[in-house]
Amino acid sequence: MNLYKNVLNNIPTAAIVVDKNLKVRYASRAFRDYFPQSKGKGTLKDAIGCTEACGCGKGEKCSFCPMRALFREAIAGNGLAFRPVILRNAEGENVPLRVKVSPLGKLYLGVVDSSYETEIAREMYSAQDIQQRLLPPATAFGGVPYSFMFEPCREIGGDLPDVYLQDGCTMGLLADVSGKGISAGMLSAFVKAGWDRSEPSPAKALRGLNAKYQELNLDERSYITAAAVRVEEKEQRIRYCVAGHNAPLLLKSGSGIDEIVMSAPPVSNWIPGFGYEDRTISYRRGDILVMLTDGVIESRNDRGEQFGLERVESVLQRSQSAERFIERLKRALLDFCGAFDDDVTAIAFDL
Repeated sequence: MNLYKNVLNNIPTAAIVVDKNLKVRYASRAFRDYFPQSKGKGTLKDAIGCTEACGCGKGEKCSFCPMRALFREAIAGNGLAFRPVILRNAEGENVPLRVKVSPLGKLYLGVVDSSYETEIAREMYSAQDIQQRLLPPATAFGGVPYSFMFEPCREIGGDLPDVYLQDGCTMGLLADVSGKGISAGMLSAFVKAGWDRSEPSPAKALRGLNAKYQELNLDERSYITAAAVRVEEKEQRIRYCVAGHNAPLLLKSGSGIDEIVMSAPPVSNWIPGFGYEDRTISYRRGDILVMLTDGVIESRNDRGEQFGLERVESVLQRSQSAERFIERLKRALLDFCGAFDDDVTAIAFDL
């Protein structure tokens, strides 16, 4: 390792060495020139002088960190990854870089190729910032308490979680659009704009979204799966509608888990005028309602095994609250597969 350090310190190319746990083992002198606040080792946050208040990987913006995504991709792909990234240093300046990662024994070497098209990089950073602003608040302001996770596999994600109040009732929406990257991000922004928050019926809101979707005139490869719920606390029931999406889960205190099943097609041009309908299910105080995208269930480890619904339910059964479930689910997924090849999103409500 000392030999590597001596070599890397005496070349003008910026370089950073990271292990499989995303711990920085070394950052060259040229790399530290990009980030004067860099400590040279520790976490990725320490290496780039990130100003997030919480620990590396635990903040709201960490899901959007391109450096974390780059090395996760490398770890999942035998140490090979190459992409443009844009980072913000301690002075608040955007630093556009192009980084190539390759294996270095049991470690991973990231080499900064050069500064690249700054305007494109800034546009990507702006798109990430806009998408983050589409997410619901981290904590509930009135209504049913909830917690969520949003882990896009690329800089821009295609999942859309949303939680809001409608006439005193908590509404939850979880959408997953086809594709990945920028095109998926644009379609998820369409869902955010096209969803009628004033409509109390999840089914009618889905019908309205479907009607607006038809105006886009997209081909058959494009579609949107969605699950929408309305928690009616006075009646202690959940009104819901599902469009080709993973069924929500209801952990009933003392009596196991109910899977809320509904067979209906995604929002698409497959069946343009499909008539989505509401259904209801009762709940008791202390139950937990969970909504997932298929990225959670279909996440795979290096042996090709899926995380699966049984593991999700096992985590849920051991969780006493929505917040605890989301924390444990995120940790279980990272322990299982290390890196994600699809967007991973979940919302949990404390009923």
